[in-house]
Amino acid sequence: MDCLCAGILFADVACAPVQRVPNPGELVPTERMQLGLGGCASNTGLDLAKVGYRVGVSGCVGDDFFGQFIIQALADDRIDTSGIHRIAGSGSACSMVINVQGQDRRFISTPAANTRFTVDHIPADWVRRAKVFYVGGYYMMPGLETDEMVDLFRTARAAGTKTILDVVIYGQADYWGRLAAILPETDIFMPNDDEAALITGLTDPLAQAERFRQAGAGTVVITQGEKGSLLVSEKLRLRAGVYPIEFVGGAGSGDAFDAGYIAGLLADEDPAGCLRWGSALGASCVRSIGTTESIFNRTEAEAFMEEHELKIEAF
Repeated sequence: MDCLCAGILFADVACAPVQRVPNPGELVPTERMQLGLGGCASNTGLDLAKVGYRVGVSGCVGDDFFGQFIIQALADDRIDTSGIHRIAGSGSACSMVINVQGQDRRFISTPAANTRFTVDHIPADWVRRAKVFYVGGYYMMPGLETDEMVDLFRTARAAGTKTILDVVIYGQADYWGRLAAILPETDIFMPNDDEAALITGLTDPLAQAERFRQAGAGTVVITQGEKGSLLVSEKLRLRAGVYPIEFVGGAGSGDAFDAGYIAGLLADEDPAGCLRWGSALGASCVRSIGTTESIFNRTEAEAFMEEHELKIEAF
């Protein structure tokens, strides 16, 4: 197995961009609505499968239509879904993705079965076999905010597996205190700048990255939307721009970036190459309203990176 993707699993109902958010009692038309995958673990796993990697996904869904949809959508792309657990009596997580022209996407979500996910649900043999162990949606799964999760990351690293962590800010809480224990066992931490600001209280992405590094994270990659991305490790600092692309919707773009970065790692790319991969898959994602429908396959991604230059500078 190339990558174990553990974390939140969602079904998304997304609208094509509307001109504005409706007023109370008002109906605003959209060209189309669609049902698709959502959630960090499912999106990242599916994106990695699209570029040719062997993926297993672990998480929790309810015993309902949305849960079956999530499992089937992943299985259709040859992803191992045996690590997904159906929780009797629980609904599956679902989000409404509201896309407004010229604005960032909005979400209305229920975490549902994701809140039942624990370390015990993650197949131990997958952790030992995977080259990369990615956990996405931290903070939405209280069952992973445990000493056992820290131990699992430690076990993975001892086996030579890269550990990668991403977060979803959900509600109001002591974000820093809930993250501090796992950062020293995290090889690569990948929040966006808004999430990093809420966690650290800092607004400058470089200061955010340095704060996470001081807390023990090996490498920190902070995505900044249309401003690009920032990478900080022990001996390297890189700033990357973005590829030119026609923007339709941003849902899933952070997960696509994560998948691209992981694809770079699995291809033995250097950090700049990983940023290129992340930026390329992120760019492909925003061409559609869904999270995964427009993701490049491997041939398309390599051709896109060959045809387009991404500005990356060390500083």
